Amino acid sequence: MSDEALRKHLEELSAALREHNYRYHVLDEPVISDIEYDRMLAELRAIEEEHPEWITTDSPTQRTGSQPSARFVKVTHPASILSLANAFGETDLRAWFERIARLDERVARTRFVAEPKLDGLSIVLHYQDGLFVQGATRGNGEVGEDVTANLRTLRSLPLRIPAKPGGPQPPADLYVRGEVFFYKADFEALNKRQAAAGGQIYQTARNTAAGTLRQLDPSITAARPLALYVYNIVAADGRLPATQWETLDYLRQLGFPVAAESRLCAGLDEVLAAYAEWKETRDQLPYEVDGMVVKVDDLGLSDDLGVVGKDPRAAIAYKFPAIEVTTQLHGIGVNVGRTGVLTPYAMLEPVEIGGVIVRQATLHNFDFIAEKDIRVGDRVLVKRAGDVIPYVIGPVLAARSGAETPYVPPQVCPVCQQPVEHIEGEVAWYCINSACPEQLVRNIEHFVSRSTLDIVGLGIKIVEQLVQAGLVKDVADLYSLTREDLLQVEGFADKKADNLLVSIQTSKTRSLAQLIYALGIRGVGDVVAQMLARKYRNLDQLATAGMDDIDDIEGIGPSIAEAITDWFSKPANQRVLAKLKAAGFWPQSAPPKAPSGPQPFAGQTFVITGTLPSLSRKEAQQLIESLGGKVSGSVSAKTSYVVVGEDAGSKLDKARELGITTLDEEALKALAGAG
Repeated sequence: MSDEALRKHLEELSAALREHNYRYHVLDEPVISDIEYDRMLAELRAIEEEHPEWITTDSPTQRTGSQPSARFVKVTHPASILSLANAFGETDLRAWFERIARLDERVARTRFVAEPKLDGLSIVLHYQDGLFVQGATRGNGEVGEDVTANLRTLRSLPLRIPAKPGGPQPPADLYVRGEVFFYKADFEALNKRQAAAGGQIYQTARNTAAGTLRQLDPSITAARPLALYVYNIVAADGRLPATQWETLDYLRQLGFPVAAESRLCAGLDEVLAAYAEWKETRDQLPYEVDGMVVKVDDLGLSDDLGVVGKDPRAAIAYKFPAIEVTTQLHGIGVNVGRTGVLTPYAMLEPVEIGGVIVRQATLHNFDFIAEKDIRVGDRVLVKRAGDVIPYVIGPVLAARSGAETPYVPPQVCPVCQQPVEHIEGEVAWYCINSACPEQLVRNIEHFVSRSTLDIVGLGIKIVEQLVQAGLVKDVADLYSLTREDLLQVEGFADKKADNLLVSIQTSKTRSLAQLIYALGIRGVGDVVAQMLARKYRNLDQLATAGMDDIDDIEGIGPSIAEAITDWFSKPANQRVLAKLKAAGFWPQSAPPKAPSGPQPFAGQTFVITGTLPSLSRKEAQQLIESLGGKVSGSVSAKTSYVVVGEDAGSKLDKARELGITTLDEEALKALAGAG
């Protein structure tokens, strides 16, 4: 066979195998046997071994796993990958509905999409011209980890779209969001193989899926039967479906695996009916779910409703009832947080809840213990809220023998033995000793964590050792540690000391937003830190900002603004900042990009509401921002114009009430052209 004919045969084999792979792993409708598939794959592999220059990244042979990676590269997502607020009962769900209905009258008429809340790991897939080029974990919602090599091993992930023969052509640039998980049968089979080989038996499918996808060696991932469902378009070129239900169908047409159990509901009552059915039949599903995700179907309305923190207002996770068990309460311990708050926890007789062995559970606060009359020695009812965090519900009074001991809150800190303080009107009790070793340990633990500065090799045990040795008295002291200092600490040898020092020095390259988050200011998470870093170029500017100036940032309220200014006013914190600056860790945020053209909308704020005739919401926003304008999610006295489309809701009413000029799409374009 000539090279030309052989190359054509290779392409035909690849196309046929991709189709059979799609039929088997997505449609569950195979038309050939496993033996036939394996023979075709072996033939393709033989040709590629003879002509390695013909191997492409979307070849069916490229799912077996490549060479191990030293570490994962960070990936910035094209848009925020948001989390979801939770509803734990019908009351919570109705309260959510009423909140968003008050914000926009269209909510009362909208449809909802109910989707299974998969118990897996969220990922973002990137396709260019239909070819899978990158996949990343959700991470902190803004930045994830590149796990492309591992994702290529998933049989249900299309390496090229359309994976479905005859399906529509994808956008030139497409980002989709999905969930990686194990089917129940596959997870059980994996554990059987592990047991037969004398290996580790995995407790939960979700944690095992997350660990499998983050293996540095893709061949390990390839050996485990991970599955994938896709449910959202994060970003794409061109026009997209206007509703979530149409989005799911579009993804399905492209060849992505989509949960068949998803439903379109005419209103909240249908959502509740679907939930009741799923709650009863959840054990019959082939995968683990811990509830349903309820989404507003109209994506334009979803955009209008906006975001609260990291949660979209237009969607909520409606959780199934948690699993409840009873066990013995052997004692009550107390943790000291990095802000000095004392938090009690239950020390339990180990008990299995949903496949996890639980030895400790939260008791919320000391008032909760008193209100529930929880006593040491009680038999207590424990559950995992949202199938995640175990906590004590209360005592089983009928099981009391009389030997139980009432609990008295501590009068001194269990760590530093200094008196504690209980401020009247507040639930929390505090250790007010700022030199308390436990507070310092927790502060440093937060400072070096993966979500902040990611100082590899500095776990809590080493932090405790450094604090106990007196080598670190605040977070800035990390940058003055020497090799000789570390060699004094038990467990440190030359290489370990050198590696940690390199990691500490590397942390100086972190962004301003990461450093602001790492400082541990009350109320300042990564989202608020990013807002601050966009407005202030460095910590000098932020430290001198007034409360009103910070409060003026959209999304930051007066309480957080007060906490920020209070933190920077404390002499101890000022000393920490001075030491960080002296150590050379003083990141600068990038200055705003200079406008590339005329900016007629500079200084003007627009709000977009309703569905525009030809522009999508994102296209309208890009037009406004390209001309120097700002797009806000809410109407206020500061709003310059409200752009109004079909089915405009309460924002239009608010604009009329405030006397704000309204524009339709044609008027917006005319205004842009006139500028």
